Amino acid sequence: METLDIEQLAAYLSRDVREVGKLANRGILPGRRVNGEWRFARAEINHWLEGRLHEYTESELEALESAHRVEVDEPLLANLLCETRVAVPLGAATRSSVLRELVKLASTAWQVYDEEAVLEAIIAREEMGSTALECGLAIPHAPRPLGDGVLGEPLVAFGKTSRALPFGGPRGSLTDLFFLVLSKDDRTHLRVLARLVRLVRREGFVAQLRAAQTPADAYEIIVQAESELLGNS
Repeated sequence: METLDIEQLAAYLSRDVREVGKLANRGILPGRRVNGEWRFARAEINHWLEGRLHEYTESELEALESAHRVEVDEPLLANLLCETRVAVPLGAATRSSVLRELVKLASTAWQVYDEEAVLEAIIAREEMGSTALECGLAIPHAPRPLGDGVLGEPLVAFGKTSRALPFGGPRGSLTDLFFLVLSKDDRTHLRVLARLVRLVRREGFVAQLRAAQTPADAYEIIVQAESELLGNS
């Protein structure tokens, strides 16, 4: 398991080293001392971070993206999602069928080499804690990067079920919008999650997705919202 020291973690989180040290000392960050020095498991940090992205401010999310970006204001969803990986409606009525249908949808890209391994990974992540948000949108994903034997290239798939269903959302909220995120590296994984949280916060975005009648409608809404977020339109 890959570990980070406190300076590496500060850079990874795009935060000041002193702030990271305080969080670790207070037991907020998952870590352990080795010979008096803090060490952090990257997998544990990612899980901790994923559960708190919705609490981040817009500037904090932008900083997190900046720490893991390749190009300035690079479109992410427009590059990782295509209309053929959008299902409106998604033919599923239960949590387990949603996950299975999302993996099938992602597999149309011919980049998913092992569907069962992907399904097992996203089920394992949901068992750690639901990825559903109170707004009725969930972001299923694997708890760690997927290997070459499982995934060819990172990708995103989107589905909207005909009716909202129980998916473990906060305070019993139901879910009908699902973004499946499959990544091969932590950098892409965190950037996509941060970008999705930023989009979800945009006024009207979730409502527009919920009103989409066709895959083409939903795809255009997502691409246009990301373009506006980046100031490209």
